[in-house]
Amino acid sequence: MSINKEPEVRVLCSTVSRCERQQITIQGWVHGVRHLGQVMFMDVRDRSGIVQCVLEGEWLDLSLTMESVVAVHGEVVQAAKAPNGIEIHAIRVEVLNQAESPLPFDLNKKQLKVRLDTMLDHRVLSLRHRRAHSIFTIQSALAGAFRAYLTRHGFTQIFTPKIVASGTEGGSNLFPIHYFEHTAYLAQSPQFYKQMMVGAGYERVFEIGPVYRAEEHNTSRHLNEYISLDAEIGFIRSEEELMDLEQELLKHMFDTVARQCEDEFKLLEVEPLVLTTDIPRMTVAEAHRILERKYGKLSPKGDLDPEGERLLCQYVGENKQPGFVFLTRYPREIRPFYAMPAADEPALTASFDLLMGGLEITTGGQRIHELEQLIQSIRSRSLNPDHFGSYLEVFRYGMPPHGGFAIGLERLTSRLLGLGNVREASAFPRDRNRLTP
Repeated sequence: MSINKEPEVRVLCSTVSRCERQQITIQGWVHGVRHLGQVMFMDVRDRSGIVQCVLEGEWLDLSLTMESVVAVHGEVVQAAKAPNGIEIHAIRVEVLNQAESPLPFDLNKKQLKVRLDTMLDHRVLSLRHRRAHSIFTIQSALAGAFRAYLTRHGFTQIFTPKIVASGTEGGSNLFPIHYFEHTAYLAQSPQFYKQMMVGAGYERVFEIGPVYRAEEHNTSRHLNEYISLDAEIGFIRSEEELMDLEQELLKHMFDTVARQCEDEFKLLEVEPLVLTTDIPRMTVAEAHRILERKYGKLSPKGDLDPEGERLLCQYVGENKQPGFVFLTRYPREIRPFYAMPAADEPALTASFDLLMGGLEITTGGQRIHELEQLIQSIRSRSLNPDHFGSYLEVFRYGMPPHGGFAIGLERLTSRLLGLGNVREASAFPRDRNRLTP
């Protein structure tokens, strides 16, 4: 009669220290191999960390290449010279999948000493490096904190189409696609849909999803596909409420990742960000005056160029933390047609951008909620209201005053961690020249 043996339960590397004098099984990737006489030390890495394994006897003949996938069954013992004071004395080692050798680059270095393009060409491999791995652990925590805060404050998460009939800004910067017998586009933003859902009675909605911009930029600041953290809220009095909301939201997000990702920040040698004071707010016109007076910088009409954004954040920054500033009152001609005109100066809008560390990470503002005013605004841009029929329908049947904002997740991550290029904050970036992997 055969006896069914219970399968061995896998233990994560981060919990091995709790299993002293027990026999356990770990699984992961070969992170390092060192020979010392009749003993071989093998470091095994999984999603939680690294643990040292000691191989002797028959296991010394085992063929091991870096990044091979292995399972190690052995006894956990104390070892003063081992990382974390603990190691596994192997009883059985199984190579689950042998990795090719040599690797395109060395993953054991403290930092990946390769060009960004090389790193992205071998993206899956580069993501195994502990520093790159930490970036996306932190990014995941940021998105989770965004969701948790808004859910706690009465927001409903929504999921909107990414294949659309027209653009939110009149058809500019759109990627056309073949959609059966029609031409459709990849969505620039969930803007229309999140407004519709506010008008559908949900009042407060948010979405975390991809957006697409057909902009022919090739800079360290731009991606053509990125993740947008969108929020829209009904029954507001002004854009000031939106800036108040985002400020408290960001405080929560930064506090959450500092608490949840302490090890990742240490590994990246970055101090977690704490927002202890209110983010300053100034009009674009005020920013222009500061830049000209302080730096002799002349800015484009009604806006700031990248150098202006960098200098303004430098002006407001303190204690080596990235400077934050809300810029308000953008001119109507550079804002979308749905932007609400400012009550005291109709040539300007009740809109804002948030700059962080010299980079725009947010655009937001109050939206037009009255049908006739919205139709007039569409026509003022030489657009046909008939092309926006499904969007305009909700405004025919009672739309509350509303507004919202969108945060670029990759830009937020890159500024929080001081990364040199926003592509480093995208697992699989899509830019002007990259469609793979």
